[in-house]
Amino acid sequence: MIVTGSEKAFAAGADIGAMASFDVVSELNMHEVTNAVDQAAREIATRFDFKNTGTVIEWKGELAAEITSSTEERASAALEVFRDKLVKRGVSLKALEAGEPRASGKEYKIALAFSSGLTTEQAKKMAKIIRDEGPKGIKTQVMGEELRVSAKSRDALQQAIALIKGADLDFATQFVNYR
Repeated sequence: MIVTGSEKAFAAGADIGAMASFDVVSELNMHEVTNAVDQAAREIATRFDFKNTGTVIEWKGELAAEITSSTEERASAALEVFRDKLVKRGVSLKALEAGEPRASGKEYKIALAFSSGLTTEQAKKMAKIIRDEGPKGIKTQVMGEELRVSAKSRDALQQAIALIKGADLDFATQFVNYR
């Protein structure tokens, strides 16, 4: 008797009609963010246009940092340096919330906050996009800080990924656990 590959898989207990799936998350690679802060601080300390302005960038908690400078223009320029470093390290700027320069005594400060994780509203927004515009047969399920998307066809999942990437979302997304 000759046994084909699919019969071997069926004999091994694999379900032929198994659902393929992936998870959509909004994670922040803190290692890369820390490296970007360090690189920006190093560049600010050595660049000629930042000399004698007292411009620094430093951590203010786990998901917050602050830029301090003697002038509003130098604080804004330091923010641009930091954004450039984030982009070079592959961190989405959608995960960064930068405040407006505010006066604090003789200095100007810019508060930086980083967002990580999907809220329930964000996950529901993506699920609605997939449900309304995606191919039939796709199921979505909110699981904590992630959205599980499953379908029988991997092609349908690829279309769902393209939909989410093409959508104008105000938060960063990554796709993990593609099975």
